[in-house]
Amino acid sequence: MLGKRMFSTAPEIKKVGVVGMGLMGHGIAQTAAQAGYQVVGLESTPEALEKGMGLFDKSMAKVAKSLVKKGKSEDEAKEIVAETSGRMQGSTDRGAFEDCDLIIEAIVEDYEVKNPLWADLGRICQPSTIFASNTSSLSITKQGDASGRPEQFCGLHYFNPVQLMRLVEIVRTDHTSDATIEAAQGFVKKIGKTAVNCKDTPGFIVNRLLVPYITQAMLMVERGDATPEDIDIAMRLGAGHPMGPVHLSDYIGHDTCLFINQGWVDNFPEEPAFIVPENLKKMVGEGNLGRKSGQGFYEWESPVDSVPKHLKK
Repeated sequence: MLGKRMFSTAPEIKKVGVVGMGLMGHGIAQTAAQAGYQVVGLESTPEALEKGMGLFDKSMAKVAKSLVKKGKSEDEAKEIVAETSGRMQGSTDRGAFEDCDLIIEAIVEDYEVKNPLWADLGRICQPSTIFASNTSSLSITKQGDASGRPEQFCGLHYFNPVQLMRLVEIVRTDHTSDATIEAAQGFVKKIGKTAVNCKDTPGFIVNRLLVPYITQAMLMVERGDATPEDIDIAMRLGAGHPMGPVHLSDYIGHDTCLFINQGWVDNFPEEPAFIVPENLKKMVGEGNLGRKSGQGFYEWESPVDSVPKHLKK
């Protein structure tokens, strides 16, 4: 059965489905629509779909303003936005994905939600459809197995905000075909992003390096080796990072960092780099999640700020 789905050359991608129209999903949908693809955005309820399409519309309004600043007339900007929006449709029916060539999933990081979705889409979608997960920490292999078409399954890991961040990690498993990777690379190039390739390893490239880096900073604070402020200044001025590791954890959200760390510790106990700091567990337990809650290692005035209160001038 799996062999019948195999293709030796990369299939042409014309229509893209995006599962989940939240923070990441609406951006993934937008960049695909802007690149000329027909896009279907799927949500579980009409309310969630309305919210997701609202995020898409707000983001496209920003695009219009940007185009005007770059020299386009308001009418030209409106026309470009209208053309892009015309390629975007929303649905709560998984059957709307039946004729999609590529499905990208951007939903909750939970196998119990993702895997039944993939099993269902494996039955619904045409045999040539490629599946891709935007997961930042879960196994691509396990999801590919659940889909029933592991040779046509890969990771497409975007970064937030999708509209601005240029990188996409393409993740292949031991089963992913060369043609699937070729198609994914062509898609990433067409949407104007830069692709890097890696195997299905925990955290892929960026998070595999970034999360332990953040963890070590937390452990330094926990031991009293240095203050959060001094650690962040040191990495900004000494290593040239735009944001220090403690600041970054506050910015990302400590609940997200804990979820990733705990998952790695549970699934890969032999890896010494995977550790859950006690101060991280304490902060999450107290609801101090960082920027999103207003308090983490630092105090934040707004959940949309990029810097904590003490760095505001």
